[in-house]
Amino acid sequence: MSKVLLLTAGYGEGHNAAARGLHAALIEAGAEAEIVDLFALTGGAFYEKTRRGYIDLINRAPKIWAAAYALIDKVPVGALSMPFLGKMRRALAAMIAEKKPSAVVSVYPSYGYLVERLYPDPASRPFAFHTIVTDSITINSIWHRCWSDTFLVPNDETAAVMMRVGVPEKRVRVLGFPVPPRFARDRPARPDCPPPRVLYMINAGKEQAPSIVERLLRVDPLHLTVTVGRDEELRARVEEAAARAGRPVEIHGWTKQMPELLMTHHVLIGKAGGATVQECTAACTPMLMTQVVPGQEEGNAELLFQNKCGALCPTPDALARKIEQLFADGAAEWRVWEQNITRLSRPDAASQIARFILSAESQNR
Repeated sequence: MSKVLLLTAGYGEGHNAAARGLHAALIEAGAEAEIVDLFALTGGAFYEKTRRGYIDLINRAPKIWAAAYALIDKVPVGALSMPFLGKMRRALAAMIAEKKPSAVVSVYPSYGYLVERLYPDPASRPFAFHTIVTDSITINSIWHRCWSDTFLVPNDETAAVMMRVGVPEKRVRVLGFPVPPRFARDRPARPDCPPPRVLYMINAGKEQAPSIVERLLRVDPLHLTVTVGRDEELRARVEEAAARAGRPVEIHGWTKQMPELLMTHHVLIGKAGGATVQECTAACTPMLMTQVVPGQEEGNAELLFQNKCGALCPTPDALARKIEQLFADGAAEWRVWEQNITRLSRPDAASQIARFILSAESQNR
């Protein structure tokens, strides 16, 4: 049985989402697969502090993060950080020695530098090493400054960017983003509209969320579904906003049914995270973005802009106006957007990636 080690990190949910989607597909393919976050394993309280600091920074001070992102792109941060990651490097070496994987897959860029330090000669590695790039179009050089047998990218636009900066074409594979395999089978039917079914996933900008809910509920007809995660205070504020509007709202806490929710709604409202945008394309669900974090999320948003299946609507009024526009005249504009995003859709990407990783072509390098 093939053994695959998946390396992730909690600095942004997209990395973990990619790891989970690929893990599910590898298990279905009969492989033995394990997800490991070496930052969490070796970093202890410092890791949790830096992880929360990263999330706070991108949400509260995006301009500072944009400057940091640009600096990381210009300076070889990955290589320069290696002297400080000795504990992590030793943990990875021990894990590889114990588990003897046939393939190691990274969904977070730092791991490529650790593998490169452990095996300076790629031919000496006893496993294939693959990097799954979780962003689109605006690809920071930290992803590709180190060696990887292949860089698996979500779309042709990203592949073109990678090759333009010097990554050899033979090492770039366009296989999609590994969304959960559920997107590719037993797809629920999306109701015809009206009323339009709008899914509002609150994962940033919580302060503005009640105002958005109250404004959207003035759009008629509309079925509004809101996800609040485990934040009970946020749930209460959403319920209060719905009460003020005098309209019902469907509220979900933390749920495993996000694929089904995406596939049964006509539009998602959320931030332009890598996993979120890719799950929208897998579900063929256009997206209205309330926030685009400078740097990596700009490319995710640009993917939707270029293909005319998404828009940036940073205020409650902008969201409401765009929804009214999309669903006017028998939802004419929304139907065009749905056709456009369907052309991007790769709902079986996780299975395609799993098959590639387990193939002789991959492991022979």
